[in-house]
Amino acid sequence: MKLHILAIGAHPDDVELGCTGTLINHIHKGQQAGILDLTEGELGSRGTVETRYTEAAAAAQLLGIAVRKNLQMADGFFENNQENRLKIVRFLRRYQPDIVLANALADRHPDHGRAGRLIADACFLSGLRKIETTWDDEPQQAWRPAKVFHYIQDRFTEPDIIIDISNAFAKKMEAIACYKTQFFNDNSGEPETYISNPSFLGKIENRAAQLGHRIGVQYGEGFHCESTLGISDFDQLVYPELA
Repeated sequence: MKLHILAIGAHPDDVELGCTGTLINHIHKGQQAGILDLTEGELGSRGTVETRYTEAAAAAQLLGIAVRKNLQMADGFFENNQENRLKIVRFLRRYQPDIVLANALADRHPDHGRAGRLIADACFLSGLRKIETTWDDEPQQAWRPAKVFHYIQDRFTEPDIIIDISNAFAKKMEAIACYKTQFFNDNSGEPETYISNPSFLGKIENRAAQLGHRIGVQYGEGFHCESTLGISDFDQLVYPELA
């Protein structure tokens, strides 16, 4: 299986919160999309590893994700080291995504920024043929995604590009709601956290509306790109339906 777009998050629910609308857009075009979770979210104050897997699977099914895997790195303590870079490299070479969506390069949660850098480094290294990896004991070919984009997370930063997710926003919120243990739930007896506060999901909508307003649509998702973006002519921006 080859993926067109792969979203990677440090924790289960990072992708749903940060870039699910964009994934939905690509899936609606008939393109294959995948999600890779780096950790099991085992340090989360609410829920368990088991509930996180159940919730992540429910979200993937709702979205129509072609493949979702978890690399089981240590939540809170994973490092940007050779071992973890190679774990991601093997996955990239196995599924050969053209586009990778990654954690923010700096954010409130230190895992996010560390993951953002780890993912970007792995995407570069994956294209070096002298780095040898295997999958099911078979040698892999080098593969480098064409572009890596970093989604905006808790801390707002000015995006390099905004994607219109107006038609995908309702399903994005449904996917987030699959994480029943993590967000507001009247029946939960677990401690309140930063993201379980009833106002948190409202902030997600407000952010999407703010970004959408910037480009004249209802809802948007913002991304950063470390490489320079290029187009063949201005018509790609003025008449995107012809691109």
